[in-house]
Amino acid sequence: MTEKIAFLRHSLATAAYRGNKAVRGAPPEFADFKAAPDIRTPVQILAHVGDLFDWAVGLTRREQVWHDSKPLPWKEEVARFHAGLKAFDDALTNADPDAVDAERILQAPIADTLTHIGQIALLRRMAGVPIRGENYFKANIRTGVVGPEQADSDFEFD
Repeated sequence: MTEKIAFLRHSLATAAYRGNKAVRGAPPEFADFKAAPDIRTPVQILAHVGDLFDWAVGLTRREQVWHDSKPLPWKEEVARFHAGLKAFDDALTNADPDAVDAERILQAPIADTLTHIGQIALLRRMAGVPIRGENYFKANIRTGVVGPEQADSDFEFD
């Protein structure tokens, strides 16, 4: 595995850690929270992130395929989020290093995912169900750990 792919995998683990924190414990009604008429709901954002992961798996094989999925119920989108992270991590792990355009994968699906996770975190605060702040520099983020089994934080704050 190249250093670039290892870095992408750690970036993906970072998205998994932050994303899991953003969706964990959200009440069911949060899925359809509408901050303004033209702003996506949390479930629409999470469905888009699932589409980003599907696209990213193809990018590891130099394929460009995009689908706009209809949002599933919140619990199913959360499960799809974790399954997509796993599929993307597996694709990076098993990819031909010459087929992976690491810089573009970072700048597109991974960076986009982090943006959308931030949107979900912001919407949680707006909906009155905020997540706690955290010193992410100290977070126990481990490459390859992309499921809901994220480590608890010892560095949260209000």
